[in-house]
Amino acid sequence: MKLLVDMNLSPDWVPFLANANIESVHWSTAGPANAPDAEIIDFAAVQGYIVLTLDLDFGVILASTQVTKPSVVQVRSDDVNPQAIGKLVVAALLEGEAELKSGALITVDAKRSRLRLLPFPSRELENE
Repeated sequence: MKLLVDMNLSPDWVPFLANANIESVHWSTAGPANAPDAEIIDFAAVQGYIVLTLDLDFGVILASTQVTKPSVVQVRSDDVNPQAIGKLVVAALLEGEAELKSGALITVDAKRSRLRLLPFPSRELENE
């Protein structure tokens, strides 16, 4: 499993994930800081990454394009530092590893995680 950490999350996620034996790279080392979400999605799909983000636009893009790759993990928390929610993110990654390999969207917050398989209808995200 390889994660691409979006610009809206701290680079501190990279060593945190490494401590959990999860390979990751922060987008700041892979592409331009001002890259549109579609470029990040394309890069992740081609390079075999799962995107870790707090941006809801990634789910909307997945729904509207009906693709199965890349998988996306959305962090939904007031405190998105790895020390605050990292254990929950790692647990969701490990629990959903098989689904993430075939295409999934996981949303993680302080109370629970929710997994949806890709592709899914765009109307599913209207109330997200």
